[in-house]
Amino acid sequence: MHVASLMVELHLPDSHSLKDKRAIVRPILDGGRRRFLVAAAEVDHQDRWQRAALGFAAVAESAGHVGEVLDSVERWVWSFPEVEVIDCRRAWLDPEEV
Repeated sequence: MHVASLMVELHLPDSHSLKDKRAIVRPILDGGRRRFLVAAAEVDHQDRWQRAALGFAAVAESAGHVGEVLDSVERWVWSFPEVEVIDCRRAWLDPEEV
Protein backbone atom coordinates (compact mmCIF):
# COMPACT_ATOMS: atom_id res chain seq x y z
CA MET A 1 0.00 0.00 0.00
CA HIS A 2 1.25 3.46 -0.91
CA VAL A 3 -0.13 6.67 0.58
CA ALA A 4 0.76 10.24 -0.32
CA SER A 5 -0.63 13.69 0.31
CA LEU A 6 -0.52 16.89 -1.69
CA MET A 7 -0.84 20.28 -0.03
CA VAL A 8 -1.54 23.27 -2.25
CA GLU A 9 -1.23 26.83 -0.95
CA LEU A 10 -3.44 29.28 -2.85
CA HIS A 11 -3.86 33.03 -3.15
CA LEU A 12 -7.40 34.12 -4.11
CA PRO A 13 -7.01 37.70 -5.35
CA ASP A 14 -10.69 38.19 -6.29
CA SER A 15 -12.07 36.99 -2.97
CA HIS A 16 -13.46 39.75 -0.74
CA SER A 17 -15.32 37.65 1.83
CA LEU A 18 -15.42 34.14 3.23
CA LYS A 19 -18.46 33.55 1.03
CA ASP A 20 -16.43 34.47 -2.08
CA LYS A 21 -13.64 32.20 -0.90
CA ARG A 22 -16.02 29.28 -0.37
CA ALA A 23 -17.44 29.77 -3.89
CA ILE A 24 -13.92 29.40 -5.32
CA VAL A 25 -12.59 26.62 -3.08
CA ARG A 26 -15.63 24.31 -3.00
CA PRO A 27 -15.62 23.44 -6.75
CA ILE A 28 -11.90 22.63 -6.57
CA LEU A 29 -12.34 20.28 -3.61
CA ASP A 30 -15.58 18.66 -4.81
CA GLY A 31 -14.29 18.25 -8.35
CA GLY A 32 -11.05 16.74 -7.11
CA ARG A 33 -12.94 14.21 -5.01
CA ARG A 34 -15.24 13.20 -7.88
CA ARG A 35 -12.74 13.17 -10.74
CA PHE A 36 -9.73 11.61 -9.03
CA LEU A 37 -11.27 9.70 -6.08
CA VAL A 38 -9.05 11.37 -3.50
CA ALA A 39 -9.72 12.69 -0.04
CA ALA A 40 -9.80 16.50 -0.09
CA ALA A 41 -10.21 19.26 2.48
CA GLU A 42 -9.32 22.85 3.25
CA VAL A 43 -6.58 22.36 5.83
CA ASP A 44 -5.42 25.86 6.77
CA HIS A 45 -6.25 29.59 6.53
CA GLN A 46 -9.98 28.96 7.01
CA ASP A 47 -10.49 32.46 8.45
CA ARG A 48 -8.58 34.38 5.75
CA TRP A 49 -10.39 35.63 2.65
CA GLN A 50 -7.59 35.53 0.13
CA ARG A 51 -5.60 32.48 1.29
CA ALA A 52 -6.38 28.78 1.26
CA ALA A 53 -4.46 25.60 1.86
CA LEU A 54 -5.99 22.53 0.28
CA GLY A 55 -4.99 19.00 1.17
CA PHE A 56 -5.48 15.95 -1.03
CA ALA A 57 -4.62 12.34 -0.19
CA ALA A 58 -4.44 9.22 -2.34
CA VAL A 59 -3.97 5.53 -1.58
CA ALA A 60 -3.12 2.83 -4.11
CA GLU A 61 -1.31 -0.45 -4.51
CA SER A 62 1.53 1.10 -6.51
CA ALA A 63 3.53 4.25 -5.86
CA GLY A 64 3.40 5.07 -9.56
CA HIS A 65 -0.39 5.19 -9.54
CA VAL A 66 -0.48 7.41 -6.45
CA GLY A 67 2.01 9.76 -8.12
CA GLU A 68 -0.05 9.92 -11.32
CA VAL A 69 -3.23 10.67 -9.39
CA LEU A 70 -1.62 13.49 -7.41
CA ASP A 71 -0.02 14.88 -10.59
CA SER A 72 -3.52 15.01 -12.12
CA VAL A 73 -4.94 16.70 -9.03
CA GLU A 74 -2.16 19.29 -9.12
CA ARG A 75 -2.85 20.05 -12.80
CA TRP A 76 -6.57 20.30 -11.92
CA VAL A 77 -5.89 22.96 -9.28
CA TRP A 78 -3.58 24.90 -11.62
CA SER A 79 -6.37 24.97 -14.25
CA PHE A 80 -8.54 27.35 -12.21
CA PRO A 81 -7.86 30.91 -13.42
CA GLU A 82 -9.29 32.51 -10.26
CA VAL A 83 -6.52 31.08 -8.05
CA GLU A 84 -2.80 31.65 -7.88
CA VAL A 85 -0.82 28.63 -6.72
CA ILE A 86 1.80 29.75 -4.19
CA ASP A 87 3.23 26.36 -3.25
CA CYS A 88 2.70 22.63 -3.75
CA ARG A 89 4.16 20.04 -1.41
CA ARG A 90 3.94 16.29 -1.56
CA ALA A 91 4.53 13.90 1.33
CA TRP A 92 4.69 10.12 1.28
CA LEU A 93 3.70 7.94 4.23
CA ASP A 94 6.36 5.38 5.01
CA PRO A 95 4.64 1.96 5.16
CA GLU A 96 7.24 0.80 7.71
CA GLU A 97 5.96 3.39 10.21
CA VAL A 98 2.32 2.31 10.04
